[in-house]
Amino acid sequence: MNNPKTPGLSRALSPGERDASISEAAKPAAQPSESGPSRGAPGESEADARQVVRFLHAVFDQMPIALRLQAEDGETLLANTMAAELSRNGGDAVDQERPAAPGGASNGNHGPQATATNKPAAITTEDRAVGPRGERTILEVRKPVSIASRSFVLSASFDITERKQVEHELSKRAYFDDLTGLPNRRLIQEHVELLLESSQMPWRFALAFLDIDNFKHINDYYTHAIGDALLVKVAERISSNIRPSDILARISGDEFLLVLSPAENDQDLANLIANLLQQLKEPFLIEGFEILTSASIGLSVYPDHGLSYEMLRRAADSAMYRVKEGAKGGAALFDSDMGRAMTARMAQEQRLRLAVRDGRFSCAFQPKVDIRSQEVVGVEALIRLRDESGVIQAPGEFIGLATELGLIDDLTFLALGQIIGYMDLIDETFGPATMVSINIAAKQAGDLAFMRTLGEELSATKCADRFIIEVTEDAFLAKGLFQKHVVPLLREIGTRVSIDDFGTGYSSLSALADITADEIKIDRSFITDIHSRPRSQSVLKAIEALSEPLGMTVVAEGVETFEEAAYLQAATRIRFAQGFYFSKPIFLEDLQPERRGLTGSRASATSREKSPLRGRR
Repeated sequence: MNNPKTPGLSRALSPGERDASISEAAKPAAQPSESGPSRGAPGESEADARQVVRFLHAVFDQMPIALRLQAEDGETLLANTMAAELSRNGGDAVDQERPAAPGGASNGNHGPQATATNKPAAITTEDRAVGPRGERTILEVRKPVSIASRSFVLSASFDITERKQVEHELSKRAYFDDLTGLPNRRLIQEHVELLLESSQMPWRFALAFLDIDNFKHINDYYTHAIGDALLVKVAERISSNIRPSDILARISGDEFLLVLSPAENDQDLANLIANLLQQLKEPFLIEGFEILTSASIGLSVYPDHGLSYEMLRRAADSAMYRVKEGAKGGAALFDSDMGRAMTARMAQEQRLRLAVRDGRFSCAFQPKVDIRSQEVVGVEALIRLRDESGVIQAPGEFIGLATELGLIDDLTFLALGQIIGYMDLIDETFGPATMVSINIAAKQAGDLAFMRTLGEELSATKCADRFIIEVTEDAFLAKGLFQKHVVPLLREIGTRVSIDDFGTGYSSLSALADITADEIKIDRSFITDIHSRPRSQSVLKAIEALSEPLGMTVVAEGVETFEEAAYLQAATRIRFAQGFYFSKPIFLEDLQPERRGLTGSRASATSREKSPLRGRR
C-alpha cells in the first residue's frame, strides 16, 4: 500500500491550498466568447466555483471507500476520511503483488500509465501491511486521469483482509482433509495430473494406496474418537518417514494415497515401503491405550501400470485388495493378473448395481424342522440374485460386495418387501403362523439408524412377532450397542433375535451369559460329521447345557446326512435343525399348487425309510 507523504490524508493540503489547487485544476481553459466579455462579476464566478469544490469535496470525503487524488510527482492533493483511517490501521507495507490489470500489465511504476491505444490503464495491486490491527491485506486500484490538461493519479483502496481469510478457508476445505490436515483426494489428483503434464517430470513415479487393517474393529472397540486420533497419528508417522519430494493424502475413511516421486530405483522404493510397514506396526499410545495395528499397501508405477491418474489409482487399489485377501499388513506391486481381476470386479460391481436397480432378487425359503415332532416350525429367508440369463447366484457371491458398495440396506428392504408379499403363501406351504428368519449383516446390526428403520418397517407389517432377526455373534460383542439399544427395540415390537453361525466369530461360552438372544444357531462346521467327532460333540453339549438355562433355543445348522440327523436326535436334547438333509431352499413362486408342502425335502422312498423324521410334513 502506498502511504501519502503527510500523516492526515484529509488534510494533505490546507483547505485554502487544496481548494485553490483543485479550483485551478478544475477551471476550463480560457475560450474567447462570441458574445463578448462575461456579464457576471469575476468575484461571483470564483465564489460559485469554490462552493462547487467544497460540495464535491464533502461528497468525496463521505465515500465509503478510501479515495486519494495525487499529483504526478506523488504529492497527495486530496484524500477522504476512509483513506486516512486505512492508512492508520494498515501500517507499513511488507509485501506487494501486482497482477496484470485489464488493459495492460502492471510494470510496478506508480505513475500514470498508457496502453497501446494511448488510453490510461488502471493498475491493481495487493499489499500486505502490518499495523495496529495486525497484518492486513489492502487492494488498491490506481488510474491515471487528465483534467484540464493536467495529469493526476486517482486511487481507490479496500481492506480485503476478511475476504482473503474466507477465500483461504474455502480453499483449505476444498483441498485439505479436516481431520489430518493432509491434502485430500482432489488435491492429490491435481498434483499427479500436473506431474503427468510436466515436461520435467521424472521418468518414473509411484502411487501407494494404503489402508489401515481392521480399522472398523478399532472404531467399534475403542470408540470413533480414538479411531480419529489414530488416523491423525498414522498420518504423522507416515509423513515423518517419507522424503520431502513425496506427498501423502487422505482420500477417505482409513485410506491414504502416497505419491512417491521420483521412483527410479526399485530397491529404494521397496526399502521405503518396507520401512513404512514396519513403522505402522509399532504401537500407538492414545488416551492411555496402546493400540496395535498394521496397514496394507498396493503400489502402481508410472508409466508401467498406467498413463493417467485414474489408471494408476485403480491399479494401486487393486494391488492393495490383493494384499487384503491374503496376509494383511504387507505390500504388493500391481501386475497384469490383478488388472484382469480388477476388470472382472468392475464388471461385477456394475452387474450388482443394475440388479439392485432392476430388483432382480428373489427370496428362497429353507425350513427349520423340529426333529422330535417332524414339524416345520419356521423358515429362513435367503436372498438370491437372478442374473441377466436367469442363472441363480447364492448370497456368498454378492453379499460381501453389496455390503462394501453400500447396497446391503437396499437388499434387506427389498427382501422384506418380498417376504411380506409371500406371507399367505408361506402359511399355505409350511403351515399357519410359521416363523420367518431374516439375516442382517454385522455392519447393519451396528447401525442404530438402520435398525430403527427396520423395526418401523417390521412393526408396520402388523405381524412383527412372526419374525426372527438373525445376526452374527460379533454384533453382540462389539461394545454392546446391539445388546443395549437394538435388542430392546426389537423386543418392544415382538420380534425375536437369533445368534447366527455361532462358533465362527469371537466365540466365548462365557459371553453367552451377557447375551439376551432368543435363539442360537450352531454353525455347520460343528455339525459336519458330528457323529464321528468326539471333540465337536463335547463343544455341542457345552453350548446346549449353557443355552438351556438362559432360555435360548438351540438350532443345528447345516445338517446334510442321515447320520448327522440321527446323532442329534439320539444323543442330544436339541430339537431344531436346518439343512439340505431336510430341504434345500425353496422358491415359492416355482411351486405348483398341488406340490406345496415340504416339497424341497428329500422325497425319495428310500430316503424316507432311512430318515429319523418319517412323518415330516
